[in-house]
Amino acid sequence: MRYLLSSFFMFFIACGSYPKKQDFQLANTSISFVQNPYFSSETKDYVYKANISVYNRDFSGIFIVKKIGKSNHRLVFTTEMGNKIFDFSIVNDTFKVNFILDALDKALLKNVLKKDFKALIKEELPVVKSYLSPNTLIYETKLDNKKHFYFKSQKLDKIVRVGNGKEKVAFLFSEISDTIANQIKIEHSNIKLRIHLNYLNFSEPASPSGRN
Repeated sequence: MRYLLSSFFMFFIACGSYPKKQDFQLANTSISFVQNPYFSSETKDYVYKANISVYNRDFSGIFIVKKIGKSNHRLVFTTEMGNKIFDFSIVNDTFKVNFILDALDKALLKNVLKKDFKALIKEELPVVKSYLSPNTLIYETKLDNKKHFYFKSQKLDKIVRVGNGKEKVAFLFSEISDTIANQIKIEHSNIKLRIHLNYLNFSEPASPSGRN
């Protein structure tokens, strides 16, 4: 019985909330919705040099995000020669695979990419709670029933997806110019997947269609 009680105690300690573990302080703010501006313009093609590492395989090329309409985005990853690696559409909460390379066509991986890219391009979410850490406001919200924490100092510089009180995925935005994050990193802590994006500032917009 003593061992059982001790095990329960350790379990509850391990499952403590993420804000408590990070020593966040509750904050009173008037913010009802948190904004992500980085893929919000219908007049821009967001073109990035991309490297995706998954299960010890590396894929390099061009990653393009195009906002087609309200809550409607197209995301295409091609080789530098224009051959498609994947092509996704996100409309509201619907995620559609238009094309994916056979090497990546795994149900688990597609589900992870779905969650990642929905979080990456989601423009607005209701705030559940607000917290304060030194020089940073943190907004707790939910996307697809998963807790996400948005970190804002001057600009939105990090999103963290949390499960069981632990950080599962971190979205890091840096070298921010207006509404462009020139550097984006998506780092997973529980699976071997990382996505690094470097913004390419072309004078002529690129096409999101790619070539098969």
